[in-house]
Amino acid sequence: MSPIIAVTGATGNIGGRVARLLSDKGTTLHLLARDPSALPDLPGATNVQGAEYANGPALQAALTGADTLLLVSAREAANRVHEHTTAIDAAVAAGVGRIVYTSFLGAAPDCTFTFGQDHWHTEQHLKATGVPFVVLRDSMYASGIPAMAGAGGVIQGPAGDGRVSVVALDDVAAVAAEVLVDPAHDGQVLDVTGPEAITFAEGAKILTDITGREVRYVEETEDEAYASRAHYNAPEFEVAGWVTSYTAIAAGELATVSDTVERITGRPAQTLVEFLRANPDSYAHLLK
Repeated sequence: MSPIIAVTGATGNIGGRVARLLSDKGTTLHLLARDPSALPDLPGATNVQGAEYANGPALQAALTGADTLLLVSAREAANRVHEHTTAIDAAVAAGVGRIVYTSFLGAAPDCTFTFGQDHWHTEQHLKATGVPFVVLRDSMYASGIPAMAGAGGVIQGPAGDGRVSVVALDDVAAVAAEVLVDPAHDGQVLDVTGPEAITFAEGAKILTDITGREVRYVEETEDEAYASRAHYNAPEFEVAGWVTSYTAIAAGELATVSDTVERITGRPAQTLVEFLRANPDSYAHLLK
């Protein structure tokens, strides 16, 4: 009997992609999401309700019978670490034997990116359970570069000349799908990156070349970055996460380039140019 793999966030960008890849492999799946009615109808998949990370008993019930879990990190929230640790504890209580967690590149207790600190604390809790695990430290997504430009065609923030090894969502999902079915990677913390590290100025130039519309990178100071985002009236922790994603790049903390994608999937990771050419919807807002 083949192992049952549970996938959280199965309606989202990572979980949805992984679910489809595993279904294509003939894997038996439990799919979980905050809104079960939106789950995809995939061969070999069982739609399971009760996927709120903060609801430990419900999540434990939903995960019962699963052998391996893909724990896709929750949306940014003030209590995000608590949600993650509750979900991990629920999985262990349900008898899940392996957990693959999507973390972030450079996660550390004192990393510049505040949300990266949340990931580090989650990693420590996961390791302390004693359950076999794989941590996937994903770099910033390639889709984030055109998204940051916005309709105005300007990327602005305090990233300086720092570099970031942006990675395509499809590559992240492909790595996750492989490690979920192959326990040879257990105990590893893997950096999942694109094949090159670029500056935002270079990213803006690439977008300009591909779209034919001028896209610029405008450098801000940290104070200017907080001020220019004040109109969103977002919670303080969220704005800090936005701004420190740039300052982490300026500090050189997201410039790591790994061979994880090619080594595990057997094909090269996509460059930003390759990603954009394959995903014109990612920059469609720049053409309006």
